[in-house]
Amino acid sequence: MSLGCEVLTALSVRGGTGLPDTVVRSNDIGSKIGINGFGSFELFGIRFWITSTHIALAIIVIAMTTLAILANRVIRKSDPYGKPSTAMTIIEVLVGFIDNTTMSNMGEKHGGKFRNYIGTLLIFIFVSNISGVFGLRPPTADYGVTFGLAMITFVLIHYNGFKYQKIKHVTGLFDPIPLTPINIIGEISTPISMSLRLFGNVLCGTVIMGLLYNLLPQFLLILWPGAFHVYFDLFSGAIQAYVFTMLTMVFISKAYDEG
Repeated sequence: MSLGCEVLTALSVRGGTGLPDTVVRSNDIGSKIGINGFGSFELFGIRFWITSTHIALAIIVIAMTTLAILANRVIRKSDPYGKPSTAMTIIEVLVGFIDNTTMSNMGEKHGGKFRNYIGTLLIFIFVSNISGVFGLRPPTADYGVTFGLAMITFVLIHYNGFKYQKIKHVTGLFDPIPLTPINIIGEISTPISMSLRLFGNVLCGTVIMGLLYNLLPQFLLILWPGAFHVYFDLFSGAIQAYVFTMLTMVFISKAYDEG
């Protein structure tokens, strides 16, 4: 239902602008529900629009880069024989979780090559999902972002499939021959299903929170929506980040089958 609302909203174009209505009305009440425009520029004869998704992505990337630099400084200054600081303990727990999750799902042989990517993917999706708590519109509520992430997984699946299975990666689609169309559809549907799952869940929470902020009286907005933020942004955001990352590891691991 939320996906249908997004499609219908994107198709409601204001006359003469050629831009979706949700992008034009960037100052409307409840604008977090839609993607809002904040300017445009022309490059090679093509007009590009700067939207709330681009701004949120820029903020998240800058924040993650800053935290990574600070984490690196903490690691360099830490005493390996002394008592770890609170920051160092948090870093160790996070790195240990990523390493254990990657190794247990992708194996000792191949997991080490992907732990940096898997860790970055997990943290990026989680931070994007919970960015609504900080007043941003979650970038993962934009299908262009989730589809792009899913396509990276799709490319990695088939790159490793051809690398380790060679021609069997293609011939396997014809085994058995009567199920060839279903096998091909299954491969094509992988990035679509992954992207729609993440997009739909995050957008649903975004729409519900937008409706709450628009419909509730101002005096109820001080405390009550906090419980919904905990569920839709923090809890659901963490679950969706973990599910997307887990599916990425499982699908790539299947491509390692050299049998």
